[in-house]
Amino acid sequence: MEHKKAIHVPIQTVDDPAASDVQVRWLVGPESGAPNFHMRQFHVAPGGHTPRHSHPWEHECYILSGNGTAFGGAEGERPIHPGDVLLIHGGEEHQFINNSDDELVFLCMVPIKRDA
Repeated sequence: MEHKKAIHVPIQTVDDPAASDVQVRWLVGPESGAPNFHMRQFHVAPGGHTPRHSHPWEHECYILSGNGTAFGGAEGERPIHPGDVLLIHGGEEHQFINNSDDELVFLCMVPIKRDA
């Protein structure tokens, strides 16, 4: 069993020109040796946003704190708040936008990409 405090996991700036003011902590990442999923904690500063993108795999997100907007596929934009859960289907275009005065923090679980 791996046990750690999220605050002790190094935080990194998301290095993507389509992102603005986003940082990530790989809570369970490649170095953990997890065989199926990774868990990330994203921090989006006020006025910031993740890149609008899509990929073939699903992921699940849980809003921890702050408020903002999630863009997703045919549904367009919707408000997000602490306690909200999102399932983003594979191939669905998506983005998180912080249009509030407080930091938006959420967990994001993704399957480990496999070649096959």
